[in-house]
Amino acid sequence: MKLLPINLEDLIHARSVESVRLEFKKTWSEPILEKVIHCICAFANDFYNLNGGYIILGIEDINGQAVLPPYGLEDQNLEEIQKQIRGKCKHIDPEYQPVMSPEIYQGKQIMVIWVLGGELRPYQAPETLQKGSPKVYFIRQGSETVKAQGDNLTQLIQMTAKVPFDDRRNITALVDVISPSLVRKYLADIRSDLVAPEVNLPDRDLYEYMKILSPMNSHKAPKNVALLFFTENPEQYFPGIQIEIVQFGDDAGGDLIEEKVFRGPIHFQLRQALDYLNSFSTSMIKKIPGKAEAHKAVAFPYESMEEALVNAVYHRSYEIREPIKVYLYPDRMEIISYPGPVQGIEMHHLQAGETVPPVQSRNRRIGEFLKELDLAEGRGTGIPKIRRKMRENGSPEPKFEFDTGRTYFRVILPAHPQYVVIHSLRNSAHLWATGDRKGAVANLEQALKKVPTSGAIIGQLIEYKASLGDSASAEHMFNENKNNPELIDRHLLFLAMARAYLDSQNPSKASLILQDIPSPTTGDELIELAILYKRAGRFREAHKVFASNFDILREDQKAVHEYAQTKMKLAYMERGYVRDRLNKEAAELLRRAIQLSDDKVRTAWCWFDLARTLSRLRSPESDILNAYSKAMELLPDETIFRENYENWKVNHEKWRRSTRR
Repeated sequence: MKLLPINLEDLIHARSVESVRLEFKKTWSEPILEKVIHCICAFANDFYNLNGGYIILGIEDINGQAVLPPYGLEDQNLEEIQKQIRGKCKHIDPEYQPVMSPEIYQGKQIMVIWVLGGELRPYQAPETLQKGSPKVYFIRQGSETVKAQGDNLTQLIQMTAKVPFDDRRNITALVDVISPSLVRKYLADIRSDLVAPEVNLPDRDLYEYMKILSPMNSHKAPKNVALLFFTENPEQYFPGIQIEIVQFGDDAGGDLIEEKVFRGPIHFQLRQALDYLNSFSTSMIKKIPGKAEAHKAVAFPYESMEEALVNAVYHRSYEIREPIKVYLYPDRMEIISYPGPVQGIEMHHLQAGETVPPVQSRNRRIGEFLKELDLAEGRGTGIPKIRRKMRENGSPEPKFEFDTGRTYFRVILPAHPQYVVIHSLRNSAHLWATGDRKGAVANLEQALKKVPTSGAIIGQLIEYKASLGDSASAEHMFNENKNNPELIDRHLLFLAMARAYLDSQNPSKASLILQDIPSPTTGDELIELAILYKRAGRFREAHKVFASNFDILREDQKAVHEYAQTKMKLAYMERGYVRDRLNKEAAELLRRAIQLSDDKVRTAWCWFDLARTLSRLRSPESDILNAYSKAMELLPDETIFRENYENWKVNHEKWRRSTRR
């Protein structure tokens, strides 16, 4: 019968268990028996609190990687192998018996020996299988079984009967508080054969196979890890184990926007908190000039958030009544857990390029369960992965810190610079719209200190300052930054300054600004540039931008209308065939803009412009009258429509009389 609460495929390929916790043996013999007993002793001593390991008989390995297909144990008696191992394990002091599970893998017989971290360590085993052989303490160093010597031996002796908190029995709870449905869901999630339909194990047997119960006098008690993962309300046994996420509107943390608390089984609250955090991680797509592909980034890479929060859940103390805290600021995310790292990890180990030493873990069972759920990765990979994913996203370097007393551990994930820009622009737009215009400017000036290369922030500041009548300050800011090669989105300064000049009825200065503008990178910005060219009287440049980006603007009523008006302006400058062609193209665009109707006022002006264009083309009188009628029907109080219509009637009558002669 299968006895493993883990998916065999994931185990053999080291997907849910680190490779250092796996020992492969191609076949079986007496010399291998000796090595297996030493390895069982080492895994039971669990020197680094990784919760032991697995010995797999019948599979060879090269550099820790399984060689497949398996060699198998077809010529061996598996019952006899188990008998030999059990007999020799009686000589381990104190006695230790592993779990042995015969398995069929890829059509071959193999044996999996599951060795959990022992509760009575340190363990020692005979150095050889010879009678009277002295006993030796064995530990795992990386992927090797070695004798414990020197400092390692001293440290192992100091671990006498010291069981990590998550693997201890809880004498305050009964086995009945464990939820069978949560246990079975967990086993189904990790694809364990223990919940296969043909197995049909009772609940208590499942708990025994998972090693989440511990003997206590004449009965069994649940281990702390069982209460953390498999009870609906683990906080009744461990107050303060929730995850709290707090969003602030300012850097100082005084402007509280929202607070969210996640409770329940620790893997449930972890997943729910990650989903919630991911909703804040705004996606940003930026077109790179000269390249077909766009650069995609997020405010906070999911993998970095996941690693930081998983590490907090994995390495925190569940004896301290403090929740994991996640603080969201406009420019960063902070994840804080208690206490700080275990002894052996120093601040310099957390710097870029450094390696975290293989120190003892605080929670060996929690880490194992999280890895089997694909929530945690291999030992020592968390911090490098956080750095790598932040770098790939174009984000600033993360920071890791703890105090000298090791009372807390904090991970700081700076937001992507573009997110800081977007956040500050949104906040300022809200302040501006609600009348706090000085606050809007001050907010942007503060944001500019954090992202001094943001053309978007500078451009918006220019626009705000000009709107407030401070044109001198707007011009100074533009002139000071317009030639800065390090500025991102430098064209936005030019758009803002040109718009300010046009709004103040100074088209000549706007035209000079637009003459030197760097090329915009987005469709909306290109449309804005074309409209500014048009407003500044640079109709040919406007037409060129509109024409080359028609695929972008074809569904935008305003852009299509502005394009049509540009053609109408150019038609005034031309004669004969070119003039008629431009007017016909303008009429087609105006009809399209009317079809895209989403704005009553603009639609009315489209009908009005269509009436004038049809008039210049000498179109049928009924078509012209219909266009004027539609415009006046939509905006009956617009005097320009009525006046132009009356003028057209007079001129049209004169033309009609002249054609009769």
